[in-house]
Amino acid sequence: MSTPQLSEQEQVRRQSLEEIRKLGIDPYPAAMYPVNTTAAEILAGFGDTEDKFPEVCLAGRIMSRRIMGNASFAELMDSSGRIQIYVRRDDLCPGEDKTLYNTLFKKLLDIGDIIGVRGFAFRTQMGEITVHVKELTLLSKSLRPLPVVKEKDGVMYDAVTDPEMRYRQRYVDLIINPEVREVFRKRTLVMRSMRELFDSRGYLEVETPVLQAIPGGAAARPFVTHHNALDIPLYLRIADELYLKRLIVGGYDGVYEFAKDFRNEGMDRMHNPEFTVLEIYVAYKDYNWMMEFTEEIMSKVAMDIHGSTKVPLGDNIIEYAGPYRRISMTDAIKEYAGIDITGMSEDDLRHECDRMGIGHSPSMGAGKLIDLIFGEKCEHHFIQPTFIIDYPRETSPLTKKHRSRAGLTERFELMVNGQEVANAYSELNDPIDQLERFHEQMRLSQKGDDEAMFIDMDFVRALEYGMPPTSGMGIGIDRLTMFMTNQQSIQDVLFFPQMRPEGK
Repeated sequence: MSTPQLSEQEQVRRQSLEEIRKLGIDPYPAAMYPVNTTAAEILAGFGDTEDKFPEVCLAGRIMSRRIMGNASFAELMDSSGRIQIYVRRDDLCPGEDKTLYNTLFKKLLDIGDIIGVRGFAFRTQMGEITVHVKELTLLSKSLRPLPVVKEKDGVMYDAVTDPEMRYRQRYVDLIINPEVREVFRKRTLVMRSMRELFDSRGYLEVETPVLQAIPGGAAARPFVTHHNALDIPLYLRIADELYLKRLIVGGYDGVYEFAKDFRNEGMDRMHNPEFTVLEIYVAYKDYNWMMEFTEEIMSKVAMDIHGSTKVPLGDNIIEYAGPYRRISMTDAIKEYAGIDITGMSEDDLRHECDRMGIGHSPSMGAGKLIDLIFGEKCEHHFIQPTFIIDYPRETSPLTKKHRSRAGLTERFELMVNGQEVANAYSELNDPIDQLERFHEQMRLSQKGDDEAMFIDMDFVRALEYGMPPTSGMGIGIDRLTMFMTNQQSIQDVLFFPQMRPEGK
């Protein structure tokens, strides 16, 4: 691999690095730096009392400088925000030797360098809260220039707006665009809010295997790897459902997991091959209870992040306070596609797909065709939170048969902004029925369906010991974060989304 050509600015910074070393200054010191405050704490706590911060020690990145002879101003950015610093030559160099100011600060430091400063906070004649620097330490020399950010009439220019650069070099994006850091802070709050609710109910947070001998719990194409010592293929999990239900068999009344799942499928603004999902299973409940619990979860998350159940999303305001509309998949298709699929055969459904111009493949069974019609003709209509209930048996192999509607199951998906956010069931706990459903999936696989489920005989064996009536649900954390932070792409809520190799 050839060494990349250095730009002129990169060459100058490397020259500055060597000059700093010649001055006897370590540009990457090992000792800890005793930070005792942050920019935000000083700005929030200063008030009118100028002696409130007589001794501050903070560290951050130089984001701008104004050199003015024997005194200069700079802007320092730490994890909490930005604050102005004031550097005077005679304060920094009280003796005869002025090298630290004249050479290091004025000539060899650059925007992007990380420094530590000691001093006191004061308010300038212009009214800006500022740190008067008495001591300055270089903590890390930056060898690449940051993109120049300019503001005019409230609009930011050159603030790393190119998506390719933002996603590939997220570290630069986070430096330049502080609102991006806020999105990821809210992502953490989404999960924290859920944990608080689940823990308050006594549900246990658990961990289940990422490497699985049989990829189960969802209809998806897995990633496959090989275990050398055992000489067997292993799969990155596509879901953690079957392991969590084993724990319900084992005697826990409620378990949940925030899990990384992996699906070897396409990428678009709603899908990444590696994603985060919350799965929760509660014994002695059904999907009706889970719908009410889901309303509670969603409204709590919205309140904890926004202080309101009304959240902006694109051109819409999403109301997360329940109750949400409930409509069966059959009725949704009748309402928005104009056909009644009740009792239709596979051939009838193919004919309807052809009539509506919906592409399909020979490997698709009746359930897949119904799901296809719903996706093409109905999904985009459900902007406000809506439960789509009672799915076909074929596409719900882990779900209880509907207690009153033949051929359907007790399953729902929560739709928001035309997209699925949650998927939940009254869990199938009949081991004989479950084994037959797995065999049905095998027949679909033989027909060419590469997303059909594997047969997991150990899971069937667990059910044979007895699993109580249970309801389970999965929520896509990435997509929910998108909706709670008004982002249009999943790449905007993943620190490091999957990308093509550079240059390809």
